[in-house]
Amino acid sequence: MTPPVFDLAAYGLLFLVVAGFLASAIRILREYERGVLFTLGRFTKVSGPGLIIVIPVIQQIVRTDLRTFVEDVPSQDVISRDNVSVKVNAVIYFRIVDPERAIIAVANYREATSQLAQTTLRSVLGKHELDEMLAERDQLNVDIQEILDKQTDPWGIKVANVEIKHVDIDESMVRAIARQAEAERQRRAKIINAEGERQAAEKLVEAGEILASEPNSMQLRYLEALHDIAGTNTSTVVFPVPMDLLQGLVPRKPSRHIADEPS
Repeated sequence: MTPPVFDLAAYGLLFLVVAGFLASAIRILREYERGVLFTLGRFTKVSGPGLIIVIPVIQQIVRTDLRTFVEDVPSQDVISRDNVSVKVNAVIYFRIVDPERAIIAVANYREATSQLAQTTLRSVLGKHELDEMLAERDQLNVDIQEILDKQTDPWGIKVANVEIKHVDIDESMVRAIARQAEAERQRRAKIINAEGERQAAEKLVEAGEILASEPNSMQLRYLEALHDIAGTNTSTVVFPVPMDLLQGLVPRKPSRHIADEPS
């Protein structure tokens, strides 16, 4: 005996209701996902990963991603401490460590973190000179990361890393920096040259003292100089003159004697 049409419609309707209930009640969260569960609008718990049962109408669930986000900070106009205008952009890496605060404490954690990174980038770099931006980039990255991590902690966000990508400078400033670098190289070259002259003078003084301690050493140095001159193609004529003869031609300074005045 076939069932009445009314019974078939009732069973079909019941099946659709049960299927719809199961479809809306069952949630499957991946390993890197967590679900913030609300019951009648109030926070209940953080669920996941795996199979989650949500009571339709009464409960709602908000998915969060625990993976690291990469956010590009747009180019910012920064005036350094020495009044140089530059354009700086960066990239930040952050992730959610507390899904409850990330959903409840801030409306849009990604937008809030991005805007905070832009203002922090301008604030931190504005306290440094241009040379520090170019030479101490690693330290600036650490300073910005620490400030962002401290300010986003109430939102349940962990800023893992900050990297300054580009520091764009005007063409006129690039030429000025090139001139400054050239002047610095010239200064170092002059210092090295002067240091070499000083060391050479010290060695000449030491050599003179050694030669003065032995009279025959000057004669040997004189003969060596004659040998060097004779070995070259030159028309120079050298007349050896004994040193004793020259000493007789040079007048001696009279010695000073202080006599006691008679009282």
